[in-house]
Amino acid sequence: MNTISRRGFLAAGAAMLAYSQLPKFAAAQGVAPLSLQAATRTLDVDGRAATVFGLAGPSGQGLVLDAGQRFRVDLTNNLDVSTIIHWHGQIPPNAQDGVPDLPLPMLAPGETRSYDFEPLPGTFWMHSHVPIQEMQLLAAPLIVRSKEDLAADRQEVVLFLHDFSFKTPQEVMAEIEEGHGGGHGGGHGGGHMSDMAGMDHGAMDGMAMDLNDYDWDAYLANDRTLSDPEVVQVERGGRIRLRVINAAAATVFWIETGKAQARLVAVDGHAIQPVQGTRFGLAMGQRLDLEIDLPQDGGAWPILALREGARERTGLILATPGAEIRRIDTLAETDAPAFDTDLSQESRLIALNALTSRPVDRSHIVTLGGTMQPYVWTIDGAVWGQHRPVSAKSGERVVLSFHNVSMMGHPMHLHGHVFQVVGLNGRAVSGAFRDTVYVPSMSKVDIALDAGEAARWMLHCHHMPHLETGMMTEFAVSA
Repeated sequence: MNTISRRGFLAAGAAMLAYSQLPKFAAAQGVAPLSLQAATRTLDVDGRAATVFGLAGPSGQGLVLDAGQRFRVDLTNNLDVSTIIHWHGQIPPNAQDGVPDLPLPMLAPGETRSYDFEPLPGTFWMHSHVPIQEMQLLAAPLIVRSKEDLAADRQEVVLFLHDFSFKTPQEVMAEIEEGHGGGHGGGHGGGHMSDMAGMDHGAMDGMAMDLNDYDWDAYLANDRTLSDPEVVQVERGGRIRLRVINAAAATVFWIETGKAQARLVAVDGHAIQPVQGTRFGLAMGQRLDLEIDLPQDGGAWPILALREGARERTGLILATPGAEIRRIDTLAETDAPAFDTDLSQESRLIALNALTSRPVDRSHIVTLGGTMQPYVWTIDGAVWGQHRPVSAKSGERVVLSFHNVSMMGHPMHLHGHVFQVVGLNGRAVSGAFRDTVYVPSMSKVDIALDAGEAARWMLHCHHMPHLETGMMTEFAVSA
């Protein structure tokens, strides 16, 4: 006779409860749900055909929702492997969050699942929550337009960034774990987290940060390289809202607007006090909204994404009709700098509306660690499966203090919550609202939030090889 353990029984019960909380097919609501399909597609990458994954909506890769439109979507898995999609930065009911077996199983090939929730407006994206599938480009933009977007006299342009290898993710991971991934920025080799825990930046001068642990075959902007970039037709003197999404598995990018002056007006979908400039960086999982006012003269304006610590670059070109389009080399003349090692960019970001002031009910130090050899990345000294959950009660004001004692930066993503950055290396700030914050090597970043739905919410590094090797814990919210 088959027996079921108490844990198995509880898990099955939770899954059944979650199923009961999923939306009924939206036909009853009188509004046809949008169709979204996980499927394979073929890209031309520098003249070579590449079969990758994707998320096809009604009008191409991804979804665009209008102001006030619900996220009412039927997701169909047309792949020959099981998958599950996470709506990055959105706050659906936990049952619809899209993490394998937490609480729902992945979608089998051919299966359709319905989703229905009130979306946050802004620049978001969606991706498989299986790291090796995200490395196969199973990701797409998710743009939720606001009433202001609809009223504004401006053109919207999306810049969706990927890193790409012709090798399978399994081959890529094997090379990284064996220390043959290439990459730039040197590294500490076998230095161990425990040796470094007490160090600060001053003590690190003789030890190089690890910037990139893999040299990818190509860097893609809207599925294309600079050998054949997308050219977006724009008006003379027009205003552009450029929505930049870093969907790369393991690459931090700098966005350079060149002769086109830009204003950074939102990060991770949330408005900030505008910051002027022509170069802004974003780590994996993060988004930037840039407003660009083009000159009255015609012309072409390359918008480039530079790989941190290296020469590779990708991007697209804004061009008025008839403008001369010059070829741009995929390699810059010099290496781009490392991204925000001193948190100077993050310190310039100020939320338009801060969190309401109230006492902190609970605080946690969350230690980020790991080494290149052996290639293992941890939260609070443990990998996923051996982790100790970070706990809170629904409604509590919680402060999480990320302390990175490793030699790599970590973009830390929390599911089911929006948080405000409130501390940078011990200095209090009224920083940006985010869902993904970059914590540089040997740095501390504090975030504040109000704990939401009582459920198990994932908290993890958005560097896919780090996630694949265990850099995830859970933010366990109880009622």
